[in-house]
This record gives sequence, C-alpha cells and structure tokens, in this order.
Amino acid sequence: MIGAGTGWRGLAGLRVGVWGVGVEGSASLRRLAADGVTPYAVVDRVAGDGVLALDAGGLDRLLECDVVVKSPGISPYDEPARTLTAAGVRLAGGLGLWLEDAPRDRVACLTGTKGKSTATAIAGALATGLGSRAFVGGNIGRAPWEPGVEEADVYLVETSSYQAHDVTTGPRVVAVTSLSQDHLVWHHGYDGYVRDKLSLCTRPGVETVVAPAADAELERYADLLGPHVLRVAEAPAPWADGLGLIGRHNLRNALLAQAVLAALGVPGAEDEGALAAAAASYTPLPSRLTRVGAVGDVEFVDDSLSTNTLPTLAAVASFPGRRVALLVGGQDRGIDYAPLAAGLADVPDLLVLTLPDNGPRIASTIRAVAPGVPVEECPDLASAVRRGHAFAAPDGVVLLSPAAPSFGVFRDYAERAEVFTAAMRALPHG
Repeated sequence: MIGAGTGWRGLAGLRVGVWGVGVEGSASLRRLAADGVTPYAVVDRVAGDGVLALDAGGLDRLLECDVVVKSPGISPYDEPARTLTAAGVRLAGGLGLWLEDAPRDRVACLTGTKGKSTATAIAGALATGLGSRAFVGGNIGRAPWEPGVEEADVYLVETSSYQAHDVTTGPRVVAVTSLSQDHLVWHHGYDGYVRDKLSLCTRPGVETVVAPAADAELERYADLLGPHVLRVAEAPAPWADGLGLIGRHNLRNALLAQAVLAALGVPGAEDEGALAAAAASYTPLPSRLTRVGAVGDVEFVDDSLSTNTLPTLAAVASFPGRRVALLVGGQDRGIDYAPLAAGLADVPDLLVLTLPDNGPRIASTIRAVAPGVPVEECPDLASAVRRGHAFAAPDGVVLLSPAAPSFGVFRDYAERAEVFTAAMRALPHG
C-alpha cells in the first residue's frame, strides 16, 4: 500500500503501472495524463491498444513498477497481486490516493452492504437543494480524482468494500448503512469483508461515523466502528416524504444522509422546512425498489440491484398487507440463503418464484428452512413475470428483488431490469 501523504501528485518520478482499464482504471489514466505522468505499464486481462495482457508480459511489466494503481475489482488477497506485493511493488487504489490530498474536512465516504447508493444520492440532492455545491460520485458515478472535477463545498463519495481496503487516510465523515454477506470471494470470507469495509471507520482523520441505531449486525462488529459513532435512530421525518421512496429501510437511508450533511456542517441540514424543500428535487435511482408500471391494479417494482438477502427482505417488508410475488435468483456466489428463507417464513400472501442460475438452490433452501413458504422454480424471467402477475392479481405486487447478481444470464442489473419491464409490458392489458 502506498504510504500516507503522497497522493496522486506523489507519483511523479515513479514507475507507475495501471492494472485494469475499466471505469476507474480509465479515470486513473486520465488523471496521470493530466499530471504529466506516463504510465510505465498498462495491463488488463486482454491486450488492447497500448494495453498488455496480464498473462502475456503484463505481470512482468508490473513487477518492474514502483507503484501499481489497481482497479477495485482486483483482490489484493489473490495471485498475482500477492506476487507484486511480495516483490516490493506498492499497490494503491484511486480513491485512497485522492483522499491523501483531498480537502478531507469536506468529504464523507458512504459505505454499507446495501443502501449506500441511495444514501449518497439523497445526500447529494439535499446538499444541492440546501444551496451547497456538492460532488456526488465514487462507486455511484464519477471518480473524484477525474481531471476537471470542480471544487465543491462537500464531496459525497459512495465507497465499496473494494475501495475501502485501499484507503489509508480517512475522510472527516464515514457513514455505514448496513452489513450483511457480500463479495465473499474477493475478501476471502465474511470476516475479511467486514474488516475491509469497516476499515474506513478508523482511518486517520475520521471524526464521525454515522450508523443506524439498533442494527444487530453492526452491533456485532461495534469495535470496528471506532470511538466516534453517531447512531441514528429511526424516527418519523415528514421532510423525507418528498423523496418518493418506498420502505422503512429507505427512510433510514434518508435519515443517515441527513446526519452526514449535519456532521459535515452543511447549512440548513438540521432545518426541517429547508430539508423538505430540498427533498422535492430528488429523483429515485433506477432498480432500487423503483415502481416501473402496473397491469390493472397489479404493481410492478424493480429492485434489480438487490444482490443479497438483506435488501430483499427489506423490499418484501415494504408492502405489508398486499399479495407479493417475489422473483429471486441469479449468479451463484455461495451466499447462504437460510436467512432469506427464515425471514420470509412468516410473510403472508407470498409466492417466491426462483430464477436461474441459483434458483434451484434458493428453492431447496426455502423448502428446508421454511416449508410453509410457497416456492416455484421458473425457467426464465419472462415466465416468472407471467406467473407472478397471475398470483398477485387483482391488486398485489410483482417484485423483482433477486438477492443475487445478474451476471451469467444477463449482462448486468440494468439489462435484467429491462427484461423485467419488457415482460410486464408484454402481459395482456385488459
């Protein structure tokens, strides 16, 4: 890991490699070019214009570097990252480099298994509505180290567990929205995932850690949150009505976002009237418990970005008293679905429809753990939509909240959402 106090400007005069040329890697290349630094090596899995393939000379070039700026998806716990560190090559992440030289008193990093995108977007909309210049980015969008990022009053950076691992100097404020199983392969298990994600909370410079109160999983790891924790209790917040969000968990995200702005000292962040006016400008993010339409009185809700059990259970709980057809399943990452089954055991008027690839495993887990929950295996998303509509009629909900990634069957969560919406539109409208 590159030492504290160097940052992007500290790379001048060093042999710098860039490993991975996706969204962040491309941003890193633009930053190096703006700083007048020519990369010694640019490496990815597949060769391209000016890019070496890792297995065709790329690793050898990276071994000659002083510093390698790696993309977040590359785990430092796997080969060949371990080969690089063993050889004395320093691995760095773009966010970690940026934070070393950033105006950290104006920066908040928002993390969590789920809810971090929504909380970050809400915080950005509120800050802007309150009259502050807000940068909103990180895992949710633009990298803060991109050339041309304008000076802001506050920087609100969604931070993944991958990015958190590479941070050595903390922002003024950290927010943790939730905690459950995710990215187990990258972190080599749940304990590693929790340790890496919550490492943000105790980095030098962190003054406040905003976290939900009465969260059992976060309480299990309270020692990793550090000594400066502001616990936010769930409470009525009329100002948040204007956000147009579904579910109690999204009220929690709104309250966490407001607490982040207050901790940063944003003017108006504790004024109910000003917050209500600012909330009206918020546009809900796609595929995060988003209404996409209706057939008759049956509502269709896209929660395609739900990739583990925690948000799926929260999504189901958002429709009390209504018949819900829940569509779950996708890429199998080895997540334990027993908590999902247990959480669904007492939900009335529910039908679970499972999807490839891990649909059969989810179905068998539900049958074993919660045999009273009706579950059917579907061959594809379109057939699940048709079956879900038949069950939910006349006035229920068809909820796509897969508790699994989309890869394998779909390109990404957005394509999965598009197929879901298209299947809804193909239903008979009478």
